[in-house]
Amino acid sequence: MDSFAYESSASLDLPTQLETARAAGDSSPARERSIVLRRLLLLADVVSAGLGGLLTSLVFGLGLSTGLLLTVAVMSGSVMLGFFFGLYNDGGLRGWASGLSDAPRMLVAALLLSWPVFGVAALANLEHAALVALVATTATASIDSLARSLSRGWVHRVTPLRQRTVIVGSGMVAEKIVQRLERHDEFGLEAIGLVDDEVHALHGVDLPKLGSLDQLHAVLDAYDVDRVIIAFSRATHDQLLSCIRVCRDHRVAVDVVPRLFELLDGARSLSQIGGLPMLSIGAPPLSTFSRAAKRVLDIVISAVALIVLSPLLLGVAILIKLDSRGPVLFKQVRAGRGATPFKLLKFRSMYRDAEERKAQYEQQNEANDGVMFKIKRDPRITRIGRVLRRTSLDELPQLINVLLGDMSLVGPRPLILSESEHAAQTWHARRLDLRPGMTGLWQVSGRSDLPFQEMVRFDYQYVAGWSLARDLEILLATFPVVLSGRGAY
Repeated sequence: MDSFAYESSASLDLPTQLETARAAGDSSPARERSIVLRRLLLLADVVSAGLGGLLTSLVFGLGLSTGLLLTVAVMSGSVMLGFFFGLYNDGGLRGWASGLSDAPRMLVAALLLSWPVFGVAALANLEHAALVALVATTATASIDSLARSLSRGWVHRVTPLRQRTVIVGSGMVAEKIVQRLERHDEFGLEAIGLVDDEVHALHGVDLPKLGSLDQLHAVLDAYDVDRVIIAFSRATHDQLLSCIRVCRDHRVAVDVVPRLFELLDGARSLSQIGGLPMLSIGAPPLSTFSRAAKRVLDIVISAVALIVLSPLLLGVAILIKLDSRGPVLFKQVRAGRGATPFKLLKFRSMYRDAEERKAQYEQQNEANDGVMFKIKRDPRITRIGRVLRRTSLDELPQLINVLLGDMSLVGPRPLILSESEHAAQTWHARRLDLRPGMTGLWQVSGRSDLPFQEMVRFDYQYVAGWSLARDLEILLATFPVVLSGRGAY
């Protein structure tokens, strides 16, 4: 029990006001997390708006007084709209982990911000007032997206803000929960043990049993538990209901994993039917109009991206040619919509032949005093290839696949033919209803950190609950994932 004792506040690098609140007993970890996140997001908005206003002033050559007036308008408008749309109120798990749930509200807030900025520009008798408002709003929104992502990235690494979590139940589902908590540290949950009457072995997971179900109240006190996740258990309905009541009495957050959780993506809650809370899973909107709208979005964004990124694409192509012999592009046959094969394009990140790989491998070993370089590096990957893979720049040529109609911006992961044939033997074949995507739930949820079966399950959930708004949310969530490099190898 001592090994799980709560660290003393003196050993924690936490802001002074939070230490004082915890010591006085007037603040909970959940409230502390919410306070820190709200303040950082507010700071991110203020700084981003200030930089957006300053950048616009420099671009249009505005005078000091006019530029200051414009900057103040952008800053005050951003903060007021942030409070109005509740962009500082996300203390829950989803809001703590990522800004995905904020994306639609941030988009609307950015559109509304352009109007008061336009009004200020017009009152200042600026030429092209509408263009000034557009540049100021776009710059602020772009910088703010990055600043908010960096803010969340920082709080994810603050140990005192992690919540000590107990799993009620054991077996396969508890094992999945623990593995995902370890893989996704952005949720800030630390599993410290299990509570169940009959504990089943967890493969690859070493968690102690802290007590039985009727000892949960003592466990919550003894281990300073912040959150309880209820997984499947052989406990009766009354026992699990009692566990929830105990948690609520101790003011401990509770999450319940529903049965059939693999198929509940896209579910929405109804208030009740005769007093019984229910989840409703609607039919996926894969109508002709929906497909057409998705395709139009793909064409417009991929065409614009290819034009805007053409200097970068040319630069990467030159670096690849200078780094090693071989073609610039790597082509591989993948399974598309309806299992139709197509050639997926990527920037080449590996050496062309075995001789060149061997020579480069030996050269790297000599440079490292004979230490076997392959322990840390894959000898098949080129120098520029390592950078391309880590930054996901090697996937930019897939914009051509999107423009040609082989792929979509958002969709299931494009599998090689053998993997697709294996997946098609089960209900996973549903993933072939849509074009494969450059990004998707699999990427924003972990990318290469995910095992194959879990990745295919994400694809099924995406197709089953598809909507155009969800595509936009995933696109916006992709940028911070790529910037962080999480799951990229």
